[in-house]
Amino acid sequence: MNKRQVFLFWVIALAFGGGIAYLKFGRPPVVAEQTARIPGQTLLASFPAAEVVSVQLQGVGDAAVNLLKKGGQWTIAERDGYPANAATVNGLLRTLEELKVTQGIQAGASFLPRFGLDESATSIEKHGYIVTFSDAAGKELAKLSFDQRKDQEGNPMSPFGGGGPNGRFIRNHADKSGVYRVGESFAMLDVDPKRWLNTDFLKIEKIKSLSITQPDKPDLAWKLTRETEDGPFGLDGAAPGETLDTAAGEPLKNLFAYSRIEDVIPAGKIAERVQTVGKRIAVIETFEGFTYTINMIPLKPTVAPPADPDPNNPAPPAADGFAITVDLTAELPKVRKKEADEKPEDAKAKDAAFAERKKTLDERMAKEKALAGRTFEVGGYTVEALLKDRASILKKEASPAPAGPAPDRIEAVTPPIAVPPLPEPGKKQPVDPTDPAPPADAAPPADATPPADATPPADAAPPADATP
Repeated sequence: MNKRQVFLFWVIALAFGGGIAYLKFGRPPVVAEQTARIPGQTLLASFPAAEVVSVQLQGVGDAAVNLLKKGGQWTIAERDGYPANAATVNGLLRTLEELKVTQGIQAGASFLPRFGLDESATSIEKHGYIVTFSDAAGKELAKLSFDQRKDQEGNPMSPFGGGGPNGRFIRNHADKSGVYRVGESFAMLDVDPKRWLNTDFLKIEKIKSLSITQPDKPDLAWKLTRETEDGPFGLDGAAPGETLDTAAGEPLKNLFAYSRIEDVIPAGKIAERVQTVGKRIAVIETFEGFTYTINMIPLKPTVAPPADPDPNNPAPPAADGFAITVDLTAELPKVRKKEADEKPEDAKAKDAAFAERKKTLDERMAKEKALAGRTFEVGGYTVEALLKDRASILKKEASPAPAGPAPDRIEAVTPPIAVPPLPEPGKKQPVDPTDPAPPADAAPPADATPPADATPPADAAPPADATP
């Protein structure tokens, strides 16, 4: 090998070695993930949803909701322990247990206001919601901050959802590495307690009688009864001339069939929410042994009413809704009353149906008896049919048509003239003996047509259009 070859060999060796050294030491180092959780991983490494018995939602200032699980049932502390919507609470827990990260953003405490997660802010737009989850021993299982969800224009979105982008920014207080974006919208998050309520209410079926009284009026307003489940209502104790308007009685057959509550009024706030006049009491009996006593009191309007033009006869302000209470008593049959000459095979099927229905009624009775002692807020449409007075449910007598103005002059009316039928060709018409024949010397009528063979007299003047 000559010197030239040796030189080329070393040049190649050095170039190859330099390339290896650059690949190994000269490339910039791989940047490690800047947040503890990466896209695709769950936000919380471990979240024991089944152990959660307390969920605290904190907004700005005193705005907060505390959900507590007691006896296996979720309740709302701000509504005197009234049941919460279990599906909504459990849905929140399940979502967090499986929640995946879509983006991790390295951000320290000074950057949190940019994401709407500033705990010191005084507006919900900058503060967001802080949600704390605890177990039965009071141990904190997770504490998260959620930004307030916004639409495409940057406006806060409705808690009921709607248009606009989904997803939120979330900060895990146990994770100091940054803020995470997730794809879930968490539309249920809200610090208004009534958003978490179980809004199911009365389900009254097969109404037998219904009466309305007003404590500030001594007389019974009205009472309706009917003989069968499918029969029409009649006005009980109707005076002569009083007839129930069927259009007023028909809606009462399905009264409270689809009712729901708007809110539960805490005991300490009832006095400041209700009016002092306009109370009504409804007593409803069903064919299956339920008796409901429902007190209805108008709520004070949220907007101040206009000045009353008659100070000597002030009218109560218009209500935004009604506060109602419900008391229930029930006497359910324990055994089915058998019919005469009932066949054994029919009796077996009817006994099974009776047992199934009794189970349903027992469950309903337990659920609706638990409503006692609570004061509920309902919309006016829920009790609208019970607010009518006696006169408004009666059939209105048809008013006679008003007489028209007397005519200025009397006009003669010509009676119609009877035209006899035309005679049939070639048929001799009968002679009417009551129609006397004309005299022989009677002149022919002016429009009579002379016969075709008639000869005019000699001195007769020619017609005006005759040609000479």
